[in-house]
Order: sequence, then structure tokens, then C-alpha cells
Amino acid sequence: MLRPPMRLLSSLLRPFAGKGEGAGGSDGAAGREGQEGLLWYRDHGLCSAGEFSMAVVQANQILEDQSQIESGPFGTFVGIYDGHGGPDAARYVCDHLFSHFREISVGPQGVTCDSIRRAFLATEEKFIELVGQLWSSRPDIATTGSCCLVGVVCQRTLYVANLGDSRLVLGKKVGNTGEIAAIALSTEHNANMEAVRQELRSQHPNDPNIVVLKHGVWRVKGIIQVSRSIGDAYMKHPQYNREPINSKFRIAEPTNMPILTANPSVTSHHLQPSDSFLIFASDGLWEHLNDQQAVEIVYNHPRSGSARRLIKAALHEAARKREMRYSDLKRIDKKVRRHFHDDISVIIIFLNHDPAVKSAQGPHLSVRSALDH
Repeated sequence: MLRPPMRLLSSLLRPFAGKGEGAGGSDGAAGREGQEGLLWYRDHGLCSAGEFSMAVVQANQILEDQSQIESGPFGTFVGIYDGHGGPDAARYVCDHLFSHFREISVGPQGVTCDSIRRAFLATEEKFIELVGQLWSSRPDIATTGSCCLVGVVCQRTLYVANLGDSRLVLGKKVGNTGEIAAIALSTEHNANMEAVRQELRSQHPNDPNIVVLKHGVWRVKGIIQVSRSIGDAYMKHPQYNREPINSKFRIAEPTNMPILTANPSVTSHHLQPSDSFLIFASDGLWEHLNDQQAVEIVYNHPRSGSARRLIKAALHEAARKREMRYSDLKRIDKKVRRHFHDDISVIIIFLNHDPAVKSAQGPHLSVRSALDH
């Protein structure tokens, strides 16, 4: 009899296994950075919030996912930017969102939900300005956009801001049972969610085609799955909804208000000693692993290489769904690989609640995922 898929995955990933969740880098890979074909990784590092692991795998012809981790006096900043329609918007966000956040957060209020929201909106404003500047030479930039998931750990508070369908999941220890619970901390904006469709219909009561079921997937105007993003200027400003952009993006009906918004859902969470780790990942991961599967993989293996391990678990599952071996999937090149899975970005933060240890960790850090593979 065949073993259940996730038990099979666990056995396939066993070469990475060690002493469990508390083992930090016991496999000798601490700090290692490298590349395995289309997979880039930084297995282990230190930040002001604790320890981290980071990885990304490419599926598109040009990598559309971008990600970063920044650590400094403000705390730890994590960004996952899942681009669509091309890499331009995600790359722009990765280049500029953090600098807007840092600039806004140096004031007397410091890091707040409002300062993070303002950083998102400032990034959107500047990107739309860039679209206008490049309209005559590169009109296709008007059809690029990016989901944006940001987490900021400042003192004992976690701030979460999200546009689109990337996801942040908390791994929380359940008393003294040795078990781990998965708690989603981000609000998602995908038209396949009933609440998102209701929100769009309430915002556009006179548009019967604001969401359309197309090939079994709900899409905004039959084109895009997410209702919030940075970029996608053609969905927000009528002057970009015209030739020479590709006809598949052009919306026939006139619009008197933006269809999409760049206003993120922002929340704060007071961190507890039982809050063990945070998994930030683009939608490509969650297409193949559910929240509980992901936190158990992280919890039951050494910290070093955790992000890479999660991506490999997702790839094993993607291969299983297509009734092929993981070794065969690895041989498929980018662009063709997109038929099997999306770009996947993962950053895991292992939270340190000991102030004495925190003060010993280097406060300044800046790591970005590889631009392309």
C-alpha cells in the first residue's frame, strides 16, 4: 500500500534530518549559500529577530519572484514580492519598498501599521510615475504587477502587511505537548476567496463582470486573480488601458475608478514565547503544501536549510501530482518548468525571545534573493 504523500515527503527529505526544531545548524550547513540548478539558497544566518533561512526556485523564463531580509536598529524586515506579467514590478518593489519604510519609520512614531502602509503607497506612487515615464518606450511595464508580503519584527511586536496571495504562517508551540500549530497571520486577496469576490462586487456594484469564472478560476475582469497589488497600472489608470499594451490585458468597458488597489491589509501581533518561527512564502509554495504540513516540516528538522527543505517538499509534491519523479522534474528547464510549478520564494525567521542573546547578534544585515538563475 502506498504511503500518504506527506509521509513519503518526510522520508525523501530525511537526509537533512537532525535533532529536530531546536537544532540550529547541527548539520554543518550553517551560513552556507549556494545554488542547485534553478534553486538558490542561503541556509542559515543571524538577524535581530533571531535566525533565518532563505531560498527561491525559478520556474518562469525570467524569475518573477523577489525577496529580501533586512536587519538593523528598526528590527528585522522581511519582504516577499511575487511578480506577475513580468519581473519589473517585483524588482522595483525589492529595490524601493524597504527604503521608503526606513525613511518613514525614522520619525518619532517609529514602526507602526500606518508607517508600513505609507511605505506601500509611496512605492506604488513612484512605480506608477515610472510607468508614465516609460510609456512611449516600454508600454508593457503598465501590465506588470506584484503581490507584496512584508513582515517587520520590532521589539516584541510583529507587523504584517499584505497585498495579494503570498502568505505568512506562524509556527506556535502547543503547551508542553511537543506539537506545533500553524496559524496564518496574513490577509490574502485572491478572487478565488468568496470574501474577496464580495468585496469587489460591493466596490463595483454596477459592473456585473468585475469577477469572472474562467477555466475554473475566479479572476478580476477575467484577467488577474488578485484584487490588490503594486503596479498593474492598466487596472488602475484609464490612460494605460489602451494600445499599445497587449490586447489580452485591455478592458473593453470604461472604468470610473481603479479596479485594483495598492492599499495593504496591515495587522500587528504581540509575540509570545510559544511563537517559534515565521514562514513567509509566495503563493507557489502554498499551491503544494498546506499551512500545517509546512510548519511540521520546519519543526521536525534542523533550522539550517529549512527554506530549501520546504521548497524541495513542494517540488516533490508538484512532481507527484504529475505522476513523475522529482529527479525528472529537476531536469526540466525554466519556462517549461512553469507548467509544473510557479516561482517559489521562502524566508523563515526563527524567533529568539532571549534579550541577552539578541544583543549579541549582529544588528546590520541585507540579503536579497538571486536576481535570476
